[in-house]
Amino acid sequence: MAPIAVSPDELERRKILGVNAETVTNVTSTDFPGHYPGEEHVWDIQSFSDSFSIKFYKNDRYDSSFSLIGVDASIANAFRRILLAEIPTLAIEHVFVHNNTSIVQDEVLAHRLGLVPLTGAAEGLKWIRYYPKQAEGESTPGAADYNTVVLKLHIECTKNLHAKKGEDDPLKLYHNAHVYAHHMTWEPVGRQTTMFPEPHGVIRPVNPDILLAKMRPGQVIDLEMHCVKGLGADHAKFSPVCTASYRLLPTIDIIKPILGADAKKFARCFPKGVIGIEEVTETEARIEGSGYEGHAGEKRAVVVNPFRDTVSRECLRHDEFVGKVKLGRVRDHFIFGIESTGQYDSDALFLESVKVLKAKCTDLKRDLGNIMR
Repeated sequence: MAPIAVSPDELERRKILGVNAETVTNVTSTDFPGHYPGEEHVWDIQSFSDSFSIKFYKNDRYDSSFSLIGVDASIANAFRRILLAEIPTLAIEHVFVHNNTSIVQDEVLAHRLGLVPLTGAAEGLKWIRYYPKQAEGESTPGAADYNTVVLKLHIECTKNLHAKKGEDDPLKLYHNAHVYAHHMTWEPVGRQTTMFPEPHGVIRPVNPDILLAKMRPGQVIDLEMHCVKGLGADHAKFSPVCTASYRLLPTIDIIKPILGADAKKFARCFPKGVIGIEEVTETEARIEGSGYEGHAGEKRAVVVNPFRDTVSRECLRHDEFVGKVKLGRVRDHFIFGIESTGQYDSDALFLESVKVLKAKCTDLKRDLGNIMR
């Protein structure tokens, strides 16, 4: 039996998740073989290439937003999880405290230091290897220039002898009253000088103004930090993103006219810019069955930009809009937001997640081949 041809309108309808007042409908994907009698839905690289697309809305260095269109939720979620936990970064792992007379306890200070995002030359960060883990019964593996980056922090708080009489601002009364991330210094070892060239490639905090501690005269912090490469799956400090999330593109269909005062009320049910107010034209008022007959010149509600909608469902709470509007989301249109901690550019992070997923697929394909032998 020849495959049944499905109209484009029907295919689009199947992609819409229904958002109702208290329920969500059509949540399960159905575009797979055997679900609809007579329809194939066999995955094909050509049809996937034709339907897949990426659209950028924002592409700042550390913050990007884009749409991934034409993929299944499992693929989009795989990218999100990889972004959070499986892209390696450099972070402080070991802190050797030589002297700490501040009020911040050693372990608390070490934890704060571990969470300071670091950056440096991209090629150098790729060159750094994982620090070998110590197996039970083995001696501690040695640190080397290719697996460990050393940072130092030595700072002492002293009185400012030139402060004005009656001054009560600690930053003016004392020197080094506040300890910031920029007080950490990088100690290059071996080939690191070449791999992390000055001035912009050196290992340094992404934000130099992160407050680490507060001190008063006579207090000292003197410590050494060893940075290693790790994954967010092991500890959040290794995660390359502040956040990586996605949402489905909202849809708003006005199926019956919303006019006059109701149109203004309807617009207030949505974030600014989602719904607009227009006048009913003479042409529209002459179309039979449009619902605008005899309403020429009146105000009506129109959908302007559903992208901005948060799908609060506020409009479904009001009786005057019952049966006049349908809310939904497009099943295969994922709006991603990626905010980098600074070690990678935000758009490069998504490319890194693609590389990781591709490597996983290659490993799975090889293992399946071994099973079949």
